[in-house]
Amino acid sequence: MLTHGNLLSNARVLKDFWGWRNGDVLVHALPIFHVHGLFVAAHGALLNGSRMIWFNRFDARAVVARLPEATVFMGVPTLYVRMLAEPGLTRGACKSMRLFISGSAPLLIETFNAWRERTGHTILERYGMSETVMLTSNPYRPESARRGGTVGLPLPGVGVRVHDDKGSPLPAGEVGNIQVKGPNVFKGYWRMPEKTADEFTTDLWFKTGDVGRIDADGFVTIVGRSKDLIISGGYNVYPAEIEGVVNELPGVAESAVIGVPHPDFGEAVVAVVVPRPGATLDGAAIAAQLRKQIANFKLPKQVFVVPELPRNSMGKVQKNLLREEHR
Repeated sequence: MLTHGNLLSNARVLKDFWGWRNGDVLVHALPIFHVHGLFVAAHGALLNGSRMIWFNRFDARAVVARLPEATVFMGVPTLYVRMLAEPGLTRGACKSMRLFISGSAPLLIETFNAWRERTGHTILERYGMSETVMLTSNPYRPESARRGGTVGLPLPGVGVRVHDDKGSPLPAGEVGNIQVKGPNVFKGYWRMPEKTADEFTTDLWFKTGDVGRIDADGFVTIVGRSKDLIISGGYNVYPAEIEGVVNELPGVAESAVIGVPHPDFGEAVVAVVVPRPGATLDGAAIAAQLRKQIANFKLPKQVFVVPELPRNSMGKVQKNLLREEHR
């Protein structure tokens, strides 16, 4: 249950934090059944009195063609990958743009770097949830302060902390459960008082279900969802850490790491890998290479090579489908 107050507080904070100004024009190519398109994008433009260029579905070529008329674009990582495949995406096409924002799913550092090199713009990555709207954001200015692989700093008025499974605070750099508090946080789940009570701490911080860390500078990095955590032989394995190593291997476009039932270890680590166009990958060879780079308990027991990963309409990898397929 998101109140008008929740939504207004978030829209006002983002208006200032992202530098909305007179004359801004938003290219809106996101679904409006989701917080990203319905609230973050649309409310930002409406509160600012800005024109929106609406698309009823995302078409990379058509969106790139309209960028010269706009100043702001918000998208999920998949949209940026698809636009990078368009020859029309040039620095000239983006010369009127002042801000590209990414969210709703992790942005690969490769995409972050490729976009900056191709367009001259650095994507601003941020973090939010349906229950909270936006929580953190990389800096708007200076652009050079934006850090790839992180979701930035807590927004003004928003509290973000990392605790362990016992509810104790963790020091900077330690991975744990992300909890948040602020005027943007929802009032509860509709007609589900028990679930609402379970999702808040005794001091009324919302347990996001995300796992991450906060560095000494306050930048937040999301490691994954707590439900995606793999416990293999008693050790905690964070999929995002392994995915980061796999994605750096030659010929790899992207990967997803999951846990599946195992009679000895409880759960076994499995990697599902997508090759780059024209590349040929071998699962056994990938596993052998990983053996040189990561601890033994993190090693995938199997590596599957597939043409693509299953995604939902917001571009998030559907790991539940992968777990079911490979269990």
